[in-house]
Amino acid sequence: MLDHFKNHINTVLPFLKESRLLIAISGGIDSVVLAHLCHNLNLDVSLAHCNFKLRGTESDVDEQFVMDLGKQWHLEVFVQKFNTEVYAKSHKLSIQMAARELRYDWFSDLAERLGFDYILTAHHADDNLETFLINFTRGTGLNGLTGIPLRNGKFVRPLLPFSRNDIECFAKAQSVKWREDSSNSSRKYLRNKLRHEVVPVLKDINPQLLESFQKTIDNLTETSEVVADSIEAFKKRAVKSSTTNETRYRISEFLNLSNPKAYLFEIFKDYGFSEWNDVLDLLNAQSGKQVFSNTHRLIKHRELLILTQLKPENQENSHDHISIFERDVKLKTNFGILFFDEADAIFNASKNIMYIDKERLKYPLELRRWRAGDVFYPMGMKGKKKVSKYLKDEKLSILAKENVWVITSDDSIVWVVGMRGDERYKVTDSTKEILKIELLKDSKEPSEKDKNKGRIE
Repeated sequence: MLDHFKNHINTVLPFLKESRLLIAISGGIDSVVLAHLCHNLNLDVSLAHCNFKLRGTESDVDEQFVMDLGKQWHLEVFVQKFNTEVYAKSHKLSIQMAARELRYDWFSDLAERLGFDYILTAHHADDNLETFLINFTRGTGLNGLTGIPLRNGKFVRPLLPFSRNDIECFAKAQSVKWREDSSNSSRKYLRNKLRHEVVPVLKDINPQLLESFQKTIDNLTETSEVVADSIEAFKKRAVKSSTTNETRYRISEFLNLSNPKAYLFEIFKDYGFSEWNDVLDLLNAQSGKQVFSNTHRLIKHRELLILTQLKPENQENSHDHISIFERDVKLKTNFGILFFDEADAIFNASKNIMYIDKERLKYPLELRRWRAGDVFYPMGMKGKKKVSKYLKDEKLSILAKENVWVITSDDSIVWVVGMRGDERYKVTDSTKEILKIELLKDSKEPSEKDKNKGRIE
């Protein structure tokens, strides 16, 4: 196996020979054999071990085993202890998913901080088959059937072409010692049930199962590349605009397809959506209809689908209410910069420039998002109007409505920012002091020439 492993590194993964490598090692046979093989090839490796504190003394013995192995080979060893059960409960995850999240986050952080080029994990051909079967039984798309990638960013799986039997034979021939994880024999985990009850039956039916499986994976991978090219070509037609906050898709492009649901799945699968019939129904739904995942939402707005990220529940909201004092001349916001200045006349008024009778204001003013129930008196109109009705008449999308801000004085709306002022604060012939508020959405400060327009000297 050592010769085959060396040839695999030389022909497929030659970049590992010139890289600083971190081996994820549990103490089990797979990761210990990977460490032995890399050490025998004189690769530049260090060891990283996670103690999840799930098996009491057994977990601590695993940790000591890895420490001793590193000492024997004069390798640097990193160990991290986790309170996995507490993390799983607080994040509402299974123990297995919590452990996976903890270890991958720690490996990535360790590599970033200490300058490791790649992180090696000991996934092998049987792991690949089990992952395929897990995804198959749970329901998945094409990508879920292409198996574990040989390389994914900084993570590399050098043992992927080798079977569990290859690894066991090498360990026995080389008298390699390892730690046996007692939980591997438990049938309560799906992977273990497949490993002990399903895969042996499949191998009995087809002794060359792993070879046949690899051919299937190769074929599916080639097909997935064709699909990826098709999706990218479609997105170039369908995406109307894209910013850091939202992406807008033309619904007409989806409706022109013979199978729009398949394209919806491929485009939005990485955003956590699972109710694909609901997503499909958005194409013909009324404007304003939404579908949510845990992290994102899709909004139907007229002839568009708008994808946007959800705001985390625990995100700080202190910037949603900002006090404005009389002395303030500039205020940076997440939608632009507000400038406050005195003026002696109205000049070049627009949606982004508001002139106000300053004597009617009570400081501090407040900049906040509009709320349900807000009412104002639109400038140039008679009577009052709910802000919600005004925004509907302006034909704003749900997302645009959520990003509308107002400036208030004593909780009375002065300006629906960037849209319309309130009649009660307009400049009249009897106005003695004029306050000019200007919104610059491109965050560029006005020139001195612009600042002086309408300014009191």
